Amino acid sequence: MKNNTDKPLSGLRVLELSRIMAGPWAGQVLADLGAEVIKIERPGTGDDTRTWGPPFLKTADGQDTRESAYYLAANRGKKSLSVDMTAPAGQTLITQLAEKSDVLIENFKVGGLVKYGLDYPALMTRHPGLIYASITGFGQTGPNKERAGYDVMIQAMGGLMSITGEADGEPGGGPMKVGIPIVDLVTGLYTVIAIQAALRQREATGTGQHIDMALFDVQVGLLANQASNYLISGNVPQRMGSAHPNIAPYQSFATKDGHMLLAVGNDGQFAKFCKVAGHSALAEDPRFATNAQRVIHREELIPLIANWMVQKTTAEWETSLGREAVPCGPINDIGEVFSQDQIKARGLKLELPHPASETVPMAAPPLRMDGLINHAESAPPQLGQHTQEILRDILDMEDGKIERLTADGVIA
Repeated sequence: MKNNTDKPLSGLRVLELSRIMAGPWAGQVLADLGAEVIKIERPGTGDDTRTWGPPFLKTADGQDTRESAYYLAANRGKKSLSVDMTAPAGQTLITQLAEKSDVLIENFKVGGLVKYGLDYPALMTRHPGLIYASITGFGQTGPNKERAGYDVMIQAMGGLMSITGEADGEPGGGPMKVGIPIVDLVTGLYTVIAIQAALRQREATGTGQHIDMALFDVQVGLLANQASNYLISGNVPQRMGSAHPNIAPYQSFATKDGHMLLAVGNDGQFAKFCKVAGHSALAEDPRFATNAQRVIHREELIPLIANWMVQKTTAEWETSLGREAVPCGPINDIGEVFSQDQIKARGLKLELPHPASETVPMAAPPLRMDGLINHAESAPPQLGQHTQEILRDILDMEDGKIERLTADGVIA
């Protein structure tokens, strides 16, 4: 782990006016890379996801805290400022902080911050160098711009659920969402990419810009090869379970004691697989000799392989195929994931100190640079944990004024 001053984004200040997942995920990545991220939260409630449980983090004596596991997943390394944005004095505080920040991230509805004087045009006049990143369901333009957007709704409208799940007619068939909020997460990552590009451009121009990030746009982009399949062929992709539309065999199979994933990516790997399975001649069969032919003759090939796979255990297949460098692996549950030696070897589980609990266990970010993981050293903040610190250190506010704002309910 690098010291915070050694991290790539050390010295960058980010003001985060976002909640749920996409915006907070972007803020957390920036914090992991060394940025100072100030999370603006409503007094009394804070980020909606603080209550999205159980499970909740427990205190040392086993009592639930106010920190849900969901909230903890996306807010590492930040400072929490609890301020009433609807109060004129609260708006002034946020404006003053924006003037002292490099980046602002918000995920209000289109135009939702205008009434508070915290929209991009208003802040740009006071701070031309500000990089202002807006995250919405459908973007700042278009017929759907006023619509709210949640991850699962965008998975549905953006086509992902139509290609996820077992095929119609199969057991469990029907559209299925992905098991994590994938659109939110990738939107957060794209937002970080755009912010870093804007920072680089600001070095040359001296001015900031407005980043317009939409969950729907991200989901359409994530269709990737499936979008290309449709646009090139005109054929609408269908659900195929764990199978791949362009590669075969590339899917899960039942084994003698469970299931595993076989991922044959080229013809050489297929020949090696057939050799291990004791059916080398199949690799020379014209129907299966090339990937294109295997995809065309998928319905003949897959039942043959399925009959072979159930004759050995997952571990036996993994060992024998591993010796031949044929990609494969067990289908682990999340408990099994975190029990692997690879997790320990790569430092993929963090334990960060927390004021209401001894530590918070977290999945580490995959930000390894020069052999070291970049991750924030502090746990996700409690609501308003840093309010007074931020006002004193950044806005040079005197204690008397802080006390008056507290008494008036502007801050907490």
